[in-house]
Amino acid sequence: MTRARTAVLPNGVPPTLPPPAPPSTAPRTTLSAVLPTGLRVLAAHAPAAALAELRLVIPYARTEPGLAAAQELLAACLGTGSRDRTRQDIADRAADLGAELSTVVTAESLILSVSVLAPGLPGALDLLAELLLRPRYEEGEVALAQRRAAAAPRAPAPRVRLRRAALAHGFGPHPLSSESGSTAPLLDVVSLVPDDLLALHARAVVPGGSSLVVLAGEEPDAVLRLAGERLAPWSGGPSGLTLPSFARAVPRPGAVELTEPGTPEAGRGDAVGGQSLVLTVGPGVPTADPLHAPFHLAQLLLGGYASARLARQVRDRHGLAYDVSAGLRENGAGSWLEITCAGAPGGAGRIAAEITRCLRDLAEDGPSRAEVDRARAYAAGFTRFALATRAEEASALAGFAAAGLEPDWLDGYRDRLAAVTPEQVAEAAARHLAPDRAVVATYEPGPTTVPVPRSPHAPAPAHADPHASAPTPAAATSHDQKGAHP
Repeated sequence: MTRARTAVLPNGVPPTLPPPAPPSTAPRTTLSAVLPTGLRVLAAHAPAAALAELRLVIPYARTEPGLAAAQELLAACLGTGSRDRTRQDIADRAADLGAELSTVVTAESLILSVSVLAPGLPGALDLLAELLLRPRYEEGEVALAQRRAAAAPRAPAPRVRLRRAALAHGFGPHPLSSESGSTAPLLDVVSLVPDDLLALHARAVVPGGSSLVVLAGEEPDAVLRLAGERLAPWSGGPSGLTLPSFARAVPRPGAVELTEPGTPEAGRGDAVGGQSLVLTVGPGVPTADPLHAPFHLAQLLLGGYASARLARQVRDRHGLAYDVSAGLRENGAGSWLEITCAGAPGGAGRIAAEITRCLRDLAEDGPSRAEVDRARAYAAGFTRFALATRAEEASALAGFAAAGLEPDWLDGYRDRLAAVTPEQVAEAAARHLAPDRAVVATYEPGPTTVPVPRSPHAPAPAHADPHASAPTPAAATSHDQKGAHP
């Protein structure tokens, strides 16, 4: 996920209002409507809120490799100018409104976020409409974004490559498991011109398939009217930049190995200079599924918090890992349970064995009542902690809207968690956590070879070519181990 802040309050501006009170836990009054343009607007009432929060979620998945470079640059440059304002003009207007604008890119969405002082909501909608309807990608801004792209690492990190390999094995070919879903090649990025970004903006930054969440002190019906008026001219879409579903509903189990030679700078000896990584992909239960609550508790007590089973077994008891966690990953492609663990080089095999042991024990024996109660208490507390601010609440509502959930889903979910029995958690663990249903992927940085200096008087090997260049390390590869489950 990448972030790009486009306009902020200037330093030194004193706050004009006291900090907002924590959001109420009572159900909110919400109204939603789909505009004729295809934009879904959700208005949530936050009485006496000092700030209004806006979240615009636009489908933006990298499903077409030829668009990856333009998508990368557009996300970096969106909000830096319009046909009516320069970057400085936009920053000045945002400061006048008491607003902050930012963009976030996820695996499937481009999210524009606006936090604005409550009286500035109409002006913030006007500014948002201006950026959407009358974009300008100046040569200077595009060149700046290209220089930043050139300075950023282009090769994906080992954890990213490991996840791709595991998803490809488990679910088959998919944008999430292909190189097109990562950073675009540098040559493609630097070859783009502003007209390329304008063309992509016309196709991708469209209301069809998008959703807007507004959390404000205004009455929801007034917010719906206001948003409809300001954004009525915005048209186009849907863009088609949505993640397709995985070819398989559940992952094909097996083992994947990813290795990569180390570098001399990393140190001396075997398997130094990096971390061993283990990542598993197993069946998940979608959030909207009625059986999600018991699965969620099983996931939490497995690896959802600091004293969960995986942390006690892999990190605390055996000292094999720096961090270990288990969580549900979910998007338009599907849902899966992902366990990630990082440890010292050379330990991937043992870490994987301990993770497998934890999965088997929980799937076969089930949890204790005390474990279920701890997981339930953690889940109830975390949902309140995660929504401690208006900004977090607005982001959660945007996530619910994008996933097709009702705005009050979380309120009902607390009740569903309270009703789950230990027997239901044990049944969910037996159905979804058995290790023979998961992909187990491991990564080792590989041995580092430090060449021994040869005496200048020693003869060169008979097969050596004095004009040949030094060999380059082989690229990292992934493969299924023998004996993997079909």
